[in-house]
Amino acid sequence: MKLQEIISGINPIEVIGSIDINITGVNIDSRRISNGHLFIAMRGTQVDGHQYISKAIESGASAIVCEETTDYVDNVTYIKVHSTEDIAGIIATTFYGNPTQKLKLIGVTGTNGKTTIATLLYNMFRRMGHKCGLLSTVCNYVEGEAYPTEHTTPDPVELNQLLAKMVEAGCEYAFMECSSHAIAQKRIGGLTFTGGIFTNLTRDHLDYHKTFENYRDAKKAFFDGLNKKAFAITNLDDKNGLVMTQNTKATIRTYSTQRMADYMARIIECHFEGMYLGIEESGESRVESREVGVQFIGKFNVSNLLAVYGAARMLGKEAEEVLITLSTLKSVAGRLEPIHSESGITGLVDYAHTPDALENVLKAIHEVMEGQDGRIITVCGCGGNRDKGKRPLMAQEAVKQSDTVIITSDNPRNEEPQDIINDMLAGLNAQQMKKVVVIADRHEAIKTSVMLAHKGDVILVAGKGHEDYQIIKGVKHHFDDREELRNAFVN
Repeated sequence: MKLQEIISGINPIEVIGSIDINITGVNIDSRRISNGHLFIAMRGTQVDGHQYISKAIESGASAIVCEETTDYVDNVTYIKVHSTEDIAGIIATTFYGNPTQKLKLIGVTGTNGKTTIATLLYNMFRRMGHKCGLLSTVCNYVEGEAYPTEHTTPDPVELNQLLAKMVEAGCEYAFMECSSHAIAQKRIGGLTFTGGIFTNLTRDHLDYHKTFENYRDAKKAFFDGLNKKAFAITNLDDKNGLVMTQNTKATIRTYSTQRMADYMARIIECHFEGMYLGIEESGESRVESREVGVQFIGKFNVSNLLAVYGAARMLGKEAEEVLITLSTLKSVAGRLEPIHSESGITGLVDYAHTPDALENVLKAIHEVMEGQDGRIITVCGCGGNRDKGKRPLMAQEAVKQSDTVIITSDNPRNEEPQDIINDMLAGLNAQQMKKVVVIADRHEAIKTSVMLAHKGDVILVAGKGHEDYQIIKGVKHHFDDREELRNAFVN
């Protein structure tokens, strides 16, 4: 593609060199540059891409998009812009043929529930006979073919590569998690969304955003960017639900488990294998509380399922077909994933790594156990090099709703595991500490939880969910909570 065409959607400050040249690839990572590529020098949180301009040219870059440069190389074109972050997505989507103009892209944002909602929509529409793509924390998929992921939302180049693959594979729909980092860093710039879903907003990622207001505004910016042809589905049970949509041009729909909304639901019956729900839809064709059995537990999952239901309806699906398909869907990997022992102990592995998520998961367990004998044993920790303020809150939430809490290591990254544990323990008083056991080794912590449990008890292993690794001193080691729990049950 000609460079002139690639930069047609941006307004450069200055162009030095010819734009009548062929570009064979676009990258923001200098290590991936080959002959004829365009290198975009991005200023990241850890590394400034401007430091790698010379390396990109040595690797064959024909053109450089940058904010500043002091040295010029002959036969290399330089495009100067105010912010490479602002235009990277626009350049990437242009180079890859504007893939979101050719499929329906649904973005899901919020603190908790993004993975569940995006994955369930992907599975639902595939079961309905559509070719689909998924961009999620667990894995990216192009019509069933897996592409491992490093981040919740890929960088703008990788993102558009995957979307272009979806178009090439004949996908009609793509469902995507939109993290606050990705929105703030303009990774989704240049994409056209058919719809957006807001889940909820609780404390998370303050190590990056610094304030809750910044975090909230990053999420809101996603809805501000939707066009008038799109739809925005928001959660009325969250106090920020209507804040998200107050400036959007999109058609607004609401969902709730507590008040009047476009999509409503109530729990009729629940157990560890699932729930019976009554779902009601307001509007011209009112659905009078149809009952549906689902293979999920917890009020927070009722909200997730309502968001899925609402999105499917806004995408033109009939209520009956949506409910039938909902009843066949199963929980996402590492989201309240049940593992049973032969001795009658129920194990649950969940990704809950924020105070609110842990509260919701433990409430769901209490809802199912109501009227039954049995204790709740919770194994949890906190990640290193992340928001320290939530550590004592996690410990408090675990102790409040559990009979026994084993505080352990999560992903310590470059921090000392005991320092993280001490931050968690700082939130507990002497009385609360009577419920707590501290075992820094996560393997031993899970093993001990099984040793302490009896028939009828529930063990919750929280924090890592689907992740199959631990990062210790910056080194990634294989570690899967599900494997550990299964092994502990049989050994």
